Amino acid sequence: MEACGMSFIKYLLFIFNLLFAISGLAVLIVGAVVLSNIGEFERYVDSTVLGPPIVLIVVGAVIFLIASLGCCGAIKENYYLLIVFAILLGVIFIMELAVGIAASVAKDDFTTALRSSLEKSMSNYTISSADRESWDGIQKSLKCCGISNPKGWENVVGADQVPITCCRTGTAPTPSSSPPTCPFSTDQSLVFQEGCYDKIKMKIKDNIIIIMGIGIGIAFIELAGIVLAVCLAATIKKEQEEK
Repeated sequence: MEACGMSFIKYLLFIFNLLFAISGLAVLIVGAVVLSNIGEFERYVDSTVLGPPIVLIVVGAVIFLIASLGCCGAIKENYYLLIVFAILLGVIFIMELAVGIAASVAKDDFTTALRSSLEKSMSNYTISSADRESWDGIQKSLKCCGISNPKGWENVVGADQVPITCCRTGTAPTPSSSPPTCPFSTDQSLVFQEGCYDKIKMKIKDNIIIIMGIGIGIAFIELAGIVLAVCLAATIKKEQEEK
């Protein structure tokens, strides 16, 4: 009966580790996608925002390797491999807990630094090609204009003007303007009316929430893995002592 129970736990742990390996790859991919989504705003945010997705990528790779170790430990019924597996799962669990806390803090704390960075970058729009390219890319991709609204460009590119990337496709640029601009308008069909600050903030928050959700989900899986590994290791040790 005991052998039957050990066999059940062994194969259950093996199946668990196969699923765990797949989840590790999924975590790695999601981390890379989130980093790509947030990475376009790296000029305006600090490392506390970029850190969690990077850690998620590392955790995903480590999970895949640990799952392979767990599979070997389960199939070979190796007590020490299973204990190492359980300990490593515990370490990963603590890492993910730290990432979750960091993501939660970053979700609410990055906004002040974001606005300040946007204001500084906007003031350099006409003199810095890097800032200009960054702003043009954001306004094109997010369909936004300025920090809070298009009027914010007035003291940068001239009265009643906005960068050409604020204007919808087909809007005629202002002649001889450098960098290219188009006339300011309150017409949504001509000029994007939403500010970029709110759109960037929302996109970053959405991605941070994804990280937190994945972290919580994987944490529950890891706890189940620790319990299964310890149960199987204890059964193996007991059987060895009885021989």
